[in-house]
Formats: sequence, C-alpha cells, structure tokens
Amino acid sequence: MKHGKHFFNISFIAILIFIGLTASQIDSYNSLYNSAEAAKRVESLSKVTTTARNSKPVAVSEGKASFYSDEFHGRKTANGETFNMDKLTAAHPSLPFGTWVKVTNLRNGKDVIVRINDRGPFVKGRIIDLSISAAKKLGIIKSGTEQVKLEAIQSKPSNGITG
Repeated sequence: MKHGKHFFNISFIAILIFIGLTASQIDSYNSLYNSAEAAKRVESLSKVTTTARNSKPVAVSEGKASFYSDEFHGRKTANGETFNMDKLTAAHPSLPFGTWVKVTNLRNGKDVIVRINDRGPFVKGRIIDLSISAAKKLGIIKSGTEQVKLEAIQSKPSNGITG
C-alpha cells in the first residue's frame, strides 16, 4: 500500500497541473481581446469571410440598434465574460455566443463586425445592443439608436479567429 499513496499523489498533481494549464489558457484567451487585437481579428476575419460575404450570410435581419451605457463596464455578460465597452462586442437575443455579426448603419452606410457575447436588448423594438466602441464606429452615439442591418457571417469561430 506504500506505493498506492504515491500513485494517488502523482495523479492528484497531474490533475492540478492540467487544471492550471487550462485556466491559464482561458485567462490568456480573455486578456488578449483588446482593441488592437480586435482590429487585427477584424482584418483577418474580413480575409477569411470574403467568400462568406460574397455568398449568402448565415442570417440577415433589420431593425433598431442601441448601445450599452458605460455603467455596464466591468459587469459579467451572459457568456461569463467581463463586459469591456472598448471591445467590439454586442448582445443579441438568440444568436449563439461567439457569432461574428456585420452590423451596417442604414442611415450612413458605416459598418462594423462584432462578436456576440451577451443577451439582449431588453427594450421592445431593438434587435442588438452594441458596445460603445462599436456604436462609435457606426456613428450612433449622438442619436442613441439607429436602423441597422445585421448579417451573421460566422458562428463558432475557428482557432485562427478567437475572441
């Protein structure tokens, strides 16, 4: 039985190492997603989804967009991430988390690609809630809401496009 204790200790240590490595990958996954990285991901996403943009998108809808106020900065989103108003993210009532959505402002033609990481909006008549960063790119900060077109262009991003 003397060796049985060592086997248990080695197994326990191996499990702890595995959990530690997994947790460090999750932390680096979340911490890598900043504005500069988002811009790079959007560039690579544009290259990867050229054929997707030329073919039919996964889903298309039109409606009113709004954006989160800065009071939500630092709170948890529905998928467990910490909301960062400087990231290109959004809340949608039903699209899967991780879905990339091209949002086009129908008034001025500006567009932005965001990643769905939360549920909402919870105001009747609105189809998406954007981060402040995404809303700035679309030019809807002053108006608060705007008519937009949504095109879900990728769901479950590949390893090359994460965030």
